[in-house]
Amino acid sequence: MTETATPPVQHSRLQHFPISWFAMIMGLTGLTLAWHKAEGILNLAIAPSPWLLLLATGLFALLAALYSAKVIRFRAAAGKEWAHPIKMNFVPAISISLILLSVAWLPVSAPYSKLLWMSGTALHLTLTIYVMSQWMHHSKFEIVHLNPAWFIPVVGNILIPIAGVTHAPLEVSWFFFSIGLVFWPVSLTIIMYRVIFHASLPERLMPTLFILIAPPAVGFISYVKLTGEVDAFAHVLYHSALFFTLLLFAQLRQFANLKFFLSWWAYSFPLAAVTIATLVMFEHTGGIFFLRLSGILLGIATVVIGGVLVRTLMAVKRREICVEE
Repeated sequence: MTETATPPVQHSRLQHFPISWFAMIMGLTGLTLAWHKAEGILNLAIAPSPWLLLLATGLFALLAALYSAKVIRFRAAAGKEWAHPIKMNFVPAISISLILLSVAWLPVSAPYSKLLWMSGTALHLTLTIYVMSQWMHHSKFEIVHLNPAWFIPVVGNILIPIAGVTHAPLEVSWFFFSIGLVFWPVSLTIIMYRVIFHASLPERLMPTLFILIAPPAVGFISYVKLTGEVDAFAHVLYHSALFFTLLLFAQLRQFANLKFFLSWWAYSFPLAAVTIATLVMFEHTGGIFFLRLSGILLGIATVVIGGVLVRTLMAVKRREICVEE
């Protein structure tokens, strides 16, 4: 008798649809906000922000539908992702995408912005508590699992006041700002310890180092929204973001040689955030340095995010994404 060969197991691409896709929405919405800010402050002749907003919103709807289908059809695969010591920190990218979209839609439709903000804020608070509970009662985390994406769940709360000052009582925004601000230096200390005293981040996670820029940059924007001025503490936040930007730009050779992964989208939102922060500095101080720097950063952010988008579309066409790792 001849043995019948066992057919290979077929895996659906939907089964391997990664939660990290939502980092793309963060980047595109951040670029939308950067261009909208520049259009208003600099009186630009071109206005790409409305088109970018439609692109980001449409892609969010598509990704949300696909990931919802994954949760329904492949619940076990989604559950493993939510429990994974690295991937679980990208889950709140969904709620952060909603919060950023609420900021971007605010000048267009305040009611729609409020709906997005309330949904994103409630979801993000829930996910913050979920992830922190996992951190506190675990048996699976090791120092090698740590990377700057760990900022996303808790420090991401610092984004909420940007639209929150419009949609809710001021104390609500201070509540979320305080969460992000308190846990930023805590998380930063642990991450710097991991980077300095342990092996380098794996190639797939190297782009997440750019996330170091985001907390002080977004913290600066939120703080100015809350207080209405650029005071001494605002300067500390802004220049911290600027230093991290310089530090990472000095390592461009290392980043330029990296193989493409979906984690390249980690470049996008931090660059957009420091661009917006620089535009806010110019708006409040009138300093010509901040005017020129904001133009440079806006150009860099646009080129980088456009390049990552094209590279992502190429990877989708070649079926390099949504495959079993």
